[in-house]
Amino acid sequence: MKNHEIDYTLHGEEMQCVEIELDPQEAVIAEPGSFMMMTDGIQMQTLFGDGNQSGFMSKLFSAGKRMLTGENLFMTVYTNVSNQKRQVSFAAPYSGKIIPLDLSHLGEKIICQKDSFLCAAKGVSVGIEFQRKLGTGLFGGEGFIMQKLEGDGMAFVHSGGHVIAKTLQPNELIKVDTGCIVAFTSTVNYDIQFVGGVKNTLFGGEGMFYATLRGPGKIWLQTLPISRLASRILSYGRVGGRKEEGSILGGLGNLFDGDGV
Repeated sequence: MKNHEIDYTLHGEEMQCVEIELDPQEAVIAEPGSFMMMTDGIQMQTLFGDGNQSGFMSKLFSAGKRMLTGENLFMTVYTNVSNQKRQVSFAAPYSGKIIPLDLSHLGEKIICQKDSFLCAAKGVSVGIEFQRKLGTGLFGGEGFIMQKLEGDGMAFVHSGGHVIAKTLQPNELIKVDTGCIVAFTSTVNYDIQFVGGVKNTLFGGEGMFYATLRGPGKIWLQTLPISRLASRILSYGRVGGRKEEGSILGGLGNLFDGDGV
């Protein structure tokens, strides 16, 4: 293997963390802000890019690619500098599942959401994947740029809500809400399709486009995209935007509890 070989344990159900066990001199890379805890003997170092580059310009170029995906310019590397096994843990940023991906069994390349990467074995390359089709980039929900994880080690991505993993057969097609895609193997063809129908488009509440995923390959889907959760929270937080579930008075109820003043 080119990448460091790490062991791991997942803890929790809906608010998960992953504990990485490192042998002496093994290392793991992680997104800044995902760190939870570590045992004595782990050395932390902040680097440009994903830590795989040697020259300054290559490091700067790697950091620039990460900036295009909306990620931090820096990556944090945790190395076991002791002579015994040590542990470091990382937590997901919101409620959902952490997905372990063994890249050596997945074609050594995974395409994922821009903000889904959590951590990976040292040596895994974290880059960008451009959508080649104009329509997919404009209307696909994820834009022109997605994250690309390459290597033969373990990588971990996080999702919102529950995760459904599916293996698509050759030419098998599945239509998905664009925000529900977490990751897919490089053999899967990703495109978009117009929903169709005036009523469906204007009043369906599901947007104008589906994402289409065509096999062969493996895909991971999430039940609760963070964008959907955030929009619901914002709708309840607006002044006068409270929904009156179960109230026969509807909005008039606000007049009686002072919200209508």
